[in-house]
Amino acid sequence: MASLRAYIGAYMIRSRVRGPLAKARDAAAFRRIFEAPTFPDPKGVRYEAGIVGGVRGEWVRPKAGPGRRMLYIHGGGFIACSPRTHRPVTGALANRGFTIFVPDYRLAPEHPFPAALEDVMAVWAAFSAEGAACVAGESAGGNLALVLMGEARARNLPMPWAAALFSPATDFVSEAGSRVTNAWRDAMFDPKALAAIRSMYLGAADPADPRISPIYADPTGYPPLLFHVGEREVLRDDSVRMAERARAAGVATTLRVFPVVSHAWQFAAGVLPEARTSLDEAAAFLKAHAPAPQAQARSPAP
Repeated sequence: MASLRAYIGAYMIRSRVRGPLAKARDAAAFRRIFEAPTFPDPKGVRYEAGIVGGVRGEWVRPKAGPGRRMLYIHGGGFIACSPRTHRPVTGALANRGFTIFVPDYRLAPEHPFPAALEDVMAVWAAFSAEGAACVAGESAGGNLALVLMGEARARNLPMPWAAALFSPATDFVSEAGSRVTNAWRDAMFDPKALAAIRSMYLGAADPADPRISPIYADPTGYPPLLFHVGEREVLRDDSVRMAERARAAGVATTLRVFPVVSHAWQFAAGVLPEARTSLDEAAAFLKAHAPAPQAQARSPAP
């Protein structure tokens, strides 16, 4: 059963965000909406500028001491946001025992596909060379996290030990399923907004490319995956179908569909029970699959 705060939060997102997103048609408009201040930065965490693999980003470190190593890939439709905008999520995860690097990858439409992927892979090549690590991300960041695994396999790079994926976009081709049934139920996204974002990110690229739509990749050999998604999201089936595909390939997969919550509800961990539950479960999942502590090297200084 959803909490009362979940209903209130979804109503607020619908009334304040969905309409402006549906009318947005250029990157500047989307950025004003996506990057508007939301929740305060969590306390008990240090935020430090850094560079990994030649890509600028931000270290998020728990003050309590070193945590397990995580690469967090932020969302924002591939066209907006930054490590700074995502501190409500990364700070909350750091407080759950992770030392995190968040890359400030290049954004479309100025830098369309494959720029973001190239940056993420440059970071992963350097980050994974320092020791075992997990990966997490939401929305566009969840997409890039899934693509990272396929690219790591193709490039003979280390795999993450596990991944937590919050409402990832996995299919840029299909317009069926929840893209239709939840078109009016989703508190945040009108399908028109998704279509505009899709065009800016893809440019002339093929949406069926597995590096764009990981649903078309072979997930054989992927590490354990956790998917959290909202039941009312237009992206619901992106998680459901990807989880089914991963399980069919023998990947240890956990899927949880949350009622009522809006897209990226994890930002509201300070006020929303479902956000705390999602982050608690993700942290527990990642830690349960982590290698022995001695297998993890210390994160380099920023």
